This record gives sequence, structure tokens and C-alpha cells, in this order.
Amino acid sequence: MVGVRRWWPGFVALSAIWGASFALIKVAVDAGVPPVWVALWRSLLGATTLWAVLLLRGGRAPRDRALWGHSAVVAVLLNTVPFTLFSFGETRISSVLAGVMNATTPLFTLLFAVLTVPQERRPGARRLAGLALGFVGVLTVLGVWRGLGPGALAGALACLAAACCYGAGFAYLRRFLSGRPETVTTLSALQITCATAELALIAPAAGGAPHWPGGPAAAALLVLGALGTGFAYLLNLGLVRAAGTAVASAVTYVMPLWSTALGAALLAEPVGWNALAGGILVIAAVALTRPPGTRPGTPSAAAPRERRPVGSPGRGGAGG
Repeated sequence: MVGVRRWWPGFVALSAIWGASFALIKVAVDAGVPPVWVALWRSLLGATTLWAVLLLRGGRAPRDRALWGHSAVVAVLLNTVPFTLFSFGETRISSVLAGVMNATTPLFTLLFAVLTVPQERRPGARRLAGLALGFVGVLTVLGVWRGLGPGALAGALACLAAACCYGAGFAYLRRFLSGRPETVTTLSALQITCATAELALIAPAAGGAPHWPGGPAAAALLVLGALGTGFAYLLNLGLVRAAGTAVASAVTYVMPLWSTALGAALLAEPVGWNALAGGILVIAAVALTRPPGTRPGTPSAAAPRERRPVGSPGRGGAGG
């Protein structure tokens, strides 16, 4: 119980921050902030936070061109494209549905890992059943039997495409960056910096000139960027150190609960029975696709050190 009390507060805080990101995105896009500008502001604020932490720790920017190149690719897959897609999706669907769609990320990660990472074992019957169950869960969330209007369908597909990008990005990160000697803080700062630069190039053309969206939307963007795309990484790292990667990855199970509760309570978004049932199916599917021996809630024997790249450095808030 002592060990659980040590990591439990960080686990709850991290799941709440990342789960709340969908409601924060919704506040911003409903105030008229173009999706690409939501992505840019959260990346810029997240990068600023991470560089401040890195510099305070005595770190510095690497000069390895290959590292910057790989970081730029990872930024496209884990930040630039999915941040924009989730923001666009939430102009069409609720933050509740977007949060459930994000929960499919581990399923896409497994698919891409099997296809692209030589060390990944081929999935057995249990994990294949999990993938099939996840697909059923998504269809349940969407309520396909009722039919979807073109707007809602476009929003849902955008969020699924964002989760698919996350899956591809994690597979690329594992293959090309997991063995790097740099600290996770350094890799995170580089990744979010690349995303900021990429978005800065396209935001003026795709989203027009920036404008003041009002106090609530500006506050939402500040929290989304500095907290959800910056400081949350430090919480994630602390959780990995205290409890191991198995516990840290279990945040995926809890995030949909936060996104659903906050969307309903703060934004008065409807929560249909199919969203709840589909979310349960997706979470069950994620549980089935986990490798054997990695039960959530069981700390690994040795938590990785900060120098080792763990999980998803700089994902910037798995939510959205």
C-alpha cells in the first residue's frame, strides 16, 4: 500500500490532465480558434515549458542532424497532424466522442508495431481478438445503426485518423529513437519544437491571422499547452520512475472516464448509452492487446531511469 500511495496521486493527476485536453480543445474551437492554431498554440506553449525545464536541468540542444530529422518526422505523426485533426474533429463532434476515439491509440500502435518493428512479436489470437473488439467498440460509439450526418462522420474519422497517426508515430519512435542516448526531456523538447516550427509554417495559410479568442478560450489554450503538452510529461516521467511503465501506460484506461465526465459536467455534452458501452468495449480491447505479463496497476520491478527514452516522449498530452 505504501508503494501505491506513492504513485497514485501522480497517476490521477496525469489521467485528469490528459483526459481534460478534449474539453479544453472544445472550448477553443467553439470560440472560433481555427484547428491549426489550436495545434500551434499548444505546441508552442508545450515547447516553451519543456525547454525551460531542460535548461534548468543544465541540458542543451543537440547538434545531431539525424536526431533532428527523426524528431521532425515524429513531430508530424505525434503532434502536428493529430493535434490538428483532433481539433478539427471537435468542430464536428463532442469532446466525449473524441476522448473515446483517442482510446483506440494502443490498438493502432499494435498494428503499426507489428508491421514496422522487427522485434515486435506477431499478435496471437488474444491480441487479434482485442483488435476486433476495438473495431466493434468504435462502431458502437458512433451508433452506426442510426446513421451519421456528413459533419459528424467527418469529425469522427478525423479523430480516428489522429489516433492512427499516434500509432504510426509510436512505432517510428520505437524503431529510430528508442536507443538514443539523449534524455527523454531532450527528446521531448526537440519533438515539440519541431512540431511548433511545422505548424508555424502552415497555420497562417490554413487558419488565417491569429486573433484574440476571449478569456476562457485563451485560458483553455494556456492550460492545454503549458500543462497538458508540457508539464504533464514530467508527471508521466515521475510515474514511470515510481511505478514502472505498466502502471504509466494504464493511464489510457482512465482518460476516457475523465473526458466523458468533464464533457458532460462542464460543457453539457450528451452522453448516450452507446458512447458508454462503446468506450467500455474499446478499453477492454486495449486490455486484451497488452502483452502478457503487463497487468496495469502492477509496478515493474525496475522503473527506467530518465536517460532511457520511455513510452512516448513529448507526446504532449495523449489526449487530442
